[in-house]
Amino acid sequence: MATPLPLNPSPLMSSSPSQKVAPTQVTGAWLAGIDAGIYEKVQRRVIGQLLQTLLYEAALPYTCVSLNEQRHMFVVALQDAEQSPVEYRCNGLLSASFELIRLDHASLERVDKNGRRSVPDLHLALAELLSPFKDSPHLARFIQEIEQTQLKDLQARNQGYQPAKPAHQLDVDALEQHFMDAHSYHPCYKSRIGFSLADNVRYGPEFASPIAVVWLAVARPHASVGHVRSMDFPAFVREELGEQRWQTFEQKLAAQGKSIDDYQLMPVHPWQWDNLTVSTFFPELASGELIYLGTSADVYQAQQSIRTLANVSDPKKPYVKLSMSMTNTSSTRILARHTVLNGPIIADWLQHLIGTDSTARELDFVILGEVAGVSFDYRHLPESRSAQTYGTLGAIWRESLHQYLRADEQAVPFNGLSHVENRYGTGKQSPFIDAWVRQYGLKKWTRQLLQVTVPPIIHMLYAEGIGMESHGQNIVLIVKDGWPQRIALKDFHDGVRYSPAHLARPELCPELVPLPASHARLNRNSFIITDDVDAVRDFSCDCFFFICLAEMAIFLRQHYELEEAMFWQMTAEVILAYQQAHPQHRNRYALFDVFAPTYEVEELTKRRLLGDGERRFRSVPNPLHVYRPQ
Repeated sequence: MATPLPLNPSPLMSSSPSQKVAPTQVTGAWLAGIDAGIYEKVQRRVIGQLLQTLLYEAALPYTCVSLNEQRHMFVVALQDAEQSPVEYRCNGLLSASFELIRLDHASLERVDKNGRRSVPDLHLALAELLSPFKDSPHLARFIQEIEQTQLKDLQARNQGYQPAKPAHQLDVDALEQHFMDAHSYHPCYKSRIGFSLADNVRYGPEFASPIAVVWLAVARPHASVGHVRSMDFPAFVREELGEQRWQTFEQKLAAQGKSIDDYQLMPVHPWQWDNLTVSTFFPELASGELIYLGTSADVYQAQQSIRTLANVSDPKKPYVKLSMSMTNTSSTRILARHTVLNGPIIADWLQHLIGTDSTARELDFVILGEVAGVSFDYRHLPESRSAQTYGTLGAIWRESLHQYLRADEQAVPFNGLSHVENRYGTGKQSPFIDAWVRQYGLKKWTRQLLQVTVPPIIHMLYAEGIGMESHGQNIVLIVKDGWPQRIALKDFHDGVRYSPAHLARPELCPELVPLPASHARLNRNSFIITDDVDAVRDFSCDCFFFICLAEMAIFLRQHYELEEAMFWQMTAEVILAYQQAHPQHRNRYALFDVFAPTYEVEELTKRRLLGDGERRFRSVPNPLHVYRPQ
């Protein structure tokens, strides 16, 4: 038997020994003194964002009244608890971008049967807006996610954060804290189910708290490892730990009569260790198949995705993405074994495709490869334990963006380009990009943004046949003095989709670790390989055009009066210029038709309300269609 595991973690086992969490943040006492204006703004956003998605996904009937060319009033007629009529009204924008709806949360009001108008209360609004779903077995969980979203957003807004310099001058890691708004569409944008308030301070990106990761030794028969072909994995792990930590861990194993050569070392998120690993893997911890070694010498900081950590001690070291059995937005943030192992396989494949393609090299975009991964091998466990253990012990290392940045370059997460400074504060509200837009001019800067962003993504689709999950968190814009230069793309372990029969170079198609049938049953939308070319196209178009670019189109209309039609015309011009410059792909332009009349996009709110038992998509009009070449 291994040395008994202490039930109460020692200071060595703490996630960040030097961190002090404010008692009020932990206890929630701050709620008593929270600014009423902030509380109302956050509550309006939560209700408004929920209503916005219910309307867009046709989950509620509504009427839309035009107020002027720019604004509409959206009215939902429901019943209250006494079956009396009640209306929810909100002004907003009926967008030309996929007919998206963008509500003005400040105008949201509830009107009762007597015509009395009031600011909606969260729980009353949930009871009334979600009444059509009262029989759904997922409703209680969904309501909890909405409640926790409001609570954790309030906590983030209450911390008194101020950037150290003007926001557009911050580096990419500081921006991961600065961009607090999270998902602009999903109603559960900050739910973090499983996090206490103290956890949220320790591990939420808005707080930028220092994090030390836990390291475990996993007996080799119970570990699955993948890495890129050029890597010496043992040497890589040793470098990640640092020589002193490596020797400490080696000595700790030797003191128990173990050899480090018989184990694979694995980082674990400290929240996962505290909340799940010990209670779930206690048989393996007792037998010595898993051994707690200690915590990292390096300090990390959470990125927007929460489970991905950036190395603060040495920013050029890889990011590490760790399994977390907490739920945020649409998913539980575990890492399935097959995705951990497929990450490096896909990284090798993509890098080879780009390295042997002169056009891709000229486009000068960066692929942040997932260079290594380690997972517990759950296949050795009895089926009775599979549900509670699946995907809960895994780590993926992704290349650091810092090693790719050139002199005077700055990186910005793409979803931050539509950020508004002081949206919840008392200072002047201004777009994050405002200084750059004023310096270069609105149309000139926007054209350049599209010129560096669109071609890499459509090139991988057209020239290779690979759809990429390029939403706002997975694209990083690289600028020099605010002028867009190029992009970096990331998150490929489950973020690509292709049809082997329609790859341009099928002979290079990698052999992936297959998707387990049990995983497919739980999430019908989690797959990489398909025979449906429209599914490949829509994977790129849903994420990039529908999420990323539509958000920018609406944002630029609202803040700079750039017509959405002009934005999409500029986008189409970039696509058409690419097509004209590369006639060799002509047949594939029709195969992966980004100018199609409609796209299929995911219904995220219905997915949370009705479950993942089936794929939930709807067809939406494509704003690029009118620019389709004749």
